[in-house]
Amino acid sequence: MKCPYCGSKDTEVVETRDSEDLETIRRRRACVSCQKRFTTYERVENIYLLVIKRDGKREQFNRDKLRTGILKACEKTTVPISEIEKIVTEVERELLSSDSVEVESKKIGQMVANRLKKLDKVAYIRFSSVFRRFVDVEEFEKEVKRLIG
Repeated sequence: MKCPYCGSKDTEVVETRDSEDLETIRRRRACVSCQKRFTTYERVENIYLLVIKRDGKREQFNRDKLRTGILKACEKTTVPISEIEKIVTEVERELLSSDSVEVESKKIGQMVANRLKKLDKVAYIRFSSVFRRFVDVEEFEKEVKRLIG
């Protein structure tokens, strides 16, 4: 790391601290040449995920949009917000750890549906009815019977 005061490349890390959100590391450094101290911040470079929509269009993955969809499915259920946040974090982490930076919206929907199915059947049915686009009552009924049986 180059010293901002004298330009020397000979610096030492004196202290390291994580930020509150654990997304950034703050480092206090000291220049070996001029003895002045300065602060640097280190963070992981963002990896942008692209979601391939049903119509073939691509848009950037939006964590808030995912959370909103799950919140709507979980309205008036006993699912706590902490579980919703857990699902959002797990899905995002799984997507980021995959080999591709492009993912079909269908895959994201299935990942969420699988988690909701274990958590709350009503939230699962609500989410699935939007995600899978039930066309008629018969499809909806089949899914409910599968869930019960």
